[in-house]
Amino acid sequence: MVRDRIVVTGIGAMTPLGGDLATSWAGLLAGTSGVVIVEDEWARELPVRLAGRLPVDPGASLPRKDARKLDRCEQMAMVTAREAWADAGRPQVDPQRLAVVIGTGYGGVQSTLGQHRIVEAGNARRMSPHAIIMLMANGPAAWVSIDLGAKAGARTPVSACASGAEAISIAMEMIDLDLADVVVAGGVEAPVDNLPLAAFAQMRALSTRHDDPAAASRPFDADRDGFVLGEGAAVVVLEREGFAAARGARVHAVAAGASVNSDAADITTADPVNQARAISTALRRAGVAPTDVGLVHAHATSTPVGDPLEAEAIAAAIGTHPAVTATKSMTGHTLGAAGAIGAVATICALRDGLIPPVINLDRLDPEIKLDVVTGVARRERVHAAVANAFGFGGHNATLVFTAR
Repeated sequence: MVRDRIVVTGIGAMTPLGGDLATSWAGLLAGTSGVVIVEDEWARELPVRLAGRLPVDPGASLPRKDARKLDRCEQMAMVTAREAWADAGRPQVDPQRLAVVIGTGYGGVQSTLGQHRIVEAGNARRMSPHAIIMLMANGPAAWVSIDLGAKAGARTPVSACASGAEAISIAMEMIDLDLADVVVAGGVEAPVDNLPLAAFAQMRALSTRHDDPAAASRPFDADRDGFVLGEGAAVVVLEREGFAAARGARVHAVAAGASVNSDAADITTADPVNQARAISTALRRAGVAPTDVGLVHAHATSTPVGDPLEAEAIAAAIGTHPAVTATKSMTGHTLGAAGAIGAVATICALRDGLIPPVINLDRLDPEIKLDVVTGVARRERVHAAVANAFGFGGHNATLVFTAR
């Protein structure tokens, strides 16, 4: 039996560069930074006040009665999923054959902290009656499944910064196993609040380049000093190729292969051997030779330790020939959404023949032996591309996409 390919028919995104896919993609190609200084009152005493923040209010495009029941991350998931669904042409599919998989690292962290502040102030009776459904990590997947009427499953991988990519890999697996014909999948995160910023700062994981926020996130640069916390969401619609063809759907790219593994070692430090194994396994499952890979969207968070380890893994599994991009230089690190945003950037690069540059790369770290795209977007048609996502806990996820 010949395996039916899995195709991408819909894409949606909200990032610090824009409230939709078109604006976000244009910002990535232009090399625009979405990193700003957080000016909110709650941030005034924090040691780090840098963040990648959405330039729009995700709740503004939802009815007020609905928006007030949703955490910011749930609002973002709803808006982005609707964009992807519309882009896919709103497929007519049996609800029992439609699934949703939305990953997140923290879920409704802003609601959790906001409601806790109310309790701490002695106003427990003033808590929102929607508090529980606003803070639960499965909220984004649940709300999207309700919105679309998806009854084949509403799943929520929570694997730190690999969550969004793992969600897409689960979606591919569900279609491969004939559990669904169409799956709406991606990742979301809205972590810009005092506790996440303070906690990551205490780990010394964050950049402190307050004098030049736009230059703070600098993957692969010799002078990088940490990542920038960001918020965002990205969702794709995946379908069996036969199902998509039968309804005349437009195809952006082919979701060719995926792999997820774990280091089972250090809780924060990555293992490049297992990262390389994830890449190699995804390529094998996709039927793509390393020599055929023309693009890698690196996880590359801009940390002194993490970037060279991933570069080592890419070189070991693929080689040093592919073009490499790292869009976190513009969006910051969106944690559970990062893998999905990276996947969307990879799909758009394949579709349009344009590779976003890595900004703020003034001096390539001499340990990095890769062809990193810098300066301006590179016009290059590639057939196969890899998107990496790695997370605390030793979570490794790699996705492989090919041009249609």
